[in-house]
Amino acid sequence: MPSLPTTRLSRADLADLNSFLVVERLRSFTQAAVELGITTSALSHAVRNLETRLGVRLLNRTSRTVSPTDAGAALAKRLTVGFTEISGALAALDRHRDRPSGKLRLNVLSDGARLLFTQYLPRFLETYPEVSVEVAVDDRMVDIVSAGFDAGIRFGNTIPEDFIAVRISNELRWVAVASPKYLNSNPRIMEPEDLKRHNCIQIRMGNGVIYRWDFERNGDHRCIEVPGQLCVNETAFGIEMALADRGITYCLEDRARAHLDKGELQVVLPDWAPIEPAFHIYYPGRRQMPPGLRELIDSFREGLTS
Repeated sequence: MPSLPTTRLSRADLADLNSFLVVERLRSFTQAAVELGITTSALSHAVRNLETRLGVRLLNRTSRTVSPTDAGAALAKRLTVGFTEISGALAALDRHRDRPSGKLRLNVLSDGARLLFTQYLPRFLETYPEVSVEVAVDDRMVDIVSAGFDAGIRFGNTIPEDFIAVRISNELRWVAVASPKYLNSNPRIMEPEDLKRHNCIQIRMGNGVIYRWDFERNGDHRCIEVPGQLCVNETAFGIEMALADRGITYCLEDRARAHLDKGELQVVLPDWAPIEPAFHIYYPGRRQMPPGLRELIDSFREGLTS
């Protein structure tokens, strides 16, 4: 096991060890630099300085890959334990503070970001000025632990096992919507299967699969593989294309609420609109809850009762 030439660690030593640990976890200097908020060249320089001081190569680098050496893997394993203890100790200090202080890194679905964070995050930031928040809006299923996030927000039926999950919204109503112009110039839609004769705006989900639209009425559930000229991976763009009379899109009713209220869009098959699980915030239970996360959860849950 390599060791620093002195038992007293300087601030630079700790910073460089943390930099190495982030690179080892993400297996990428570019991604690690983004997470650490520094340039890639500065990060590479820090890790090389650390290797020079230790006298041991910690990472194997090629033009495409980064992987730990045996010594690097062994060091990373022990550093993970040590830095986890340090993070837990710092988080525990918040019990002695009047207000939380620290940084939260959150991975959030785009629907959750637009519907929840735009509503509740400004008030949270004002109430807790000593908490900084980084929000990564991403519809892909991300391993929040390996990616270095403190928590994530997903639909209740998509959260991985072994996480603590807390409901932070009401149940969600999903609808198919289209512009009046499109609906008036195309065949009438009476049943979900009628959509197969229409131009639907397909949705590619975060896992790469094209979504099959769900409909439900009085226990009768239909799952329709819709055809379409256009496929999108973002709700907002799908709604914009529906507003442009390019077809029918499928989304959370609240995402299209403003356009529905103005009559710019209409719900297709309103009696078949399914009610699905709510948004949940989830985080690893085996870790100390980071400062500010409990308060953020409470701010969301207050919205459920207000």
